[in-house]
Amino acid sequence: MGRAPLRVYADTSVFGGVFDDEFEESSRKLFDQVRGHRFALVVSSLVEDEIADAPPQVEDFYLRILPLAETLYLTPEALRLRNAYLQAGIVAPKRATDALHVALATVGKCDLIVSWNFRHIVHHDKISRYNAVNTLEGYLAISIHAPIEVVEHEEEV
Repeated sequence: MGRAPLRVYADTSVFGGVFDDEFEESSRKLFDQVRGHRFALVVSSLVEDEIADAPPQVEDFYLRILPLAETLYLTPEALRLRNAYLQAGIVAPKRATDALHVALATVGKCDLIVSWNFRHIVHHDKISRYNAVNTLEGYLAISIHAPIEVVEHEEEV
């Protein structure tokens, strides 16, 4: 029997990346690989809230891909973990939503998070600190990557 696809939490930046010259190719490949069942897409009500403020084409794309996704909702457990990240000083309180993305994915037992947010999520120092808090709080470590790091690219011949 085949292995279950990895549960991949995509934050809002990945949906916006579909329409950004720098991030378009890898973002689109990620969603193509979701359609091909390599990844099981996970989003959250937080992504949904942020998408509401995005340009119309981003919101339209999100709504088209949403039927393929599992949606996580805010829980007291996720809020507690977000607060633990804030207390640990991983991000400033004004970046609490970034910490909440990581908390939702962690509590939701995702295998990895993909994001184009290199300052507050996909940052080598922050990844290790998020995972240190996860360990202290009794959660598994979570992989955090930019989409370009996880999509399968065609081999050059």
